[in-house]
Amino acid sequence: MGYNQLTPEEEFVILHKGTERPYTGELLNNKAKGTYVCKRCDAPLYRSEDKFESDCGWPSFDDEIEGAVKRVRDADGRRTEILCSNCGAHLGHVFLGEGFTTKQTRHCVNSISMKFIPADNPVLRKVYFASGCFWGTEYFFMKAKGVKETTVGFMGGHVDNPTYEQVCQKNTGHLETTEVVFDPAVTTYEEMVKLFFETHDFTQTNGQGPDIGPQYLSCIFYSTPQEKEIAEKYIALLTDKGYSVATMLKPASTFWKAENYHQQYYAHRGTKPYCHKYTKVF
Repeated sequence: MGYNQLTPEEEFVILHKGTERPYTGELLNNKAKGTYVCKRCDAPLYRSEDKFESDCGWPSFDDEIEGAVKRVRDADGRRTEILCSNCGAHLGHVFLGEGFTTKQTRHCVNSISMKFIPADNPVLRKVYFASGCFWGTEYFFMKAKGVKETTVGFMGGHVDNPTYEQVCQKNTGHLETTEVVFDPAVTTYEEMVKLFFETHDFTQTNGQGPDIGPQYLSCIFYSTPQEKEIAEKYIALLTDKGYSVATMLKPASTFWKAENYHQQYYAHRGTKPYCHKYTKVF
């Protein structure tokens, strides 16, 4: 999965199931309207209207966004742990029957496990596409409706913090990849997938255009089962149209940002891609 980088303090709680000290979390007294999302993967977890004051020292919620939180009994059988359903991040524990609200439920959550998105700000999504030279991939996505930010880098390989030169040696396992941040209130993941297929030759098996090599292969890196299902849907549609689709589907892993001079390359140079073009397919 493609996850956000964590500080040592965040790793202690989120990965190693630690607990922040009571009454120290920055979200404890937050009363603003908005959405609480997972610090590790940005998945929405809780709504502000379900937050209440329990005077326990940690943010408390009497309900979660449907399907967002997984409950797991502690090994000693005494408490029930709550995890982000999307990435497995440790959130805290849930308690029942305490009488704080009519729902008889208290999600006791570590502030450090969450980020708060104010109601007047969109909850943005990050998705990852590889379709040859990332300069060209980014060129089309950064112009798309609803896209707020794009970043080029590398994903899928076995080398940490790879450089462009290392990836060009064709032995890191990484693909040139574009991270796309979009507003789901404006556009959809399906639109992102369609743009991906319509801006490169998804039938080419050895690279993209004149760029030949394993780092230039076509791939959709999915972060959720829903993203995988949508990608499979469009591959099936293309197959039904008679195309031999070479695009791979792989689970998203760590995204490594490329050097600054690669970012928004064509926009800074005032030129257009040499190996990508838009062709309407759907």
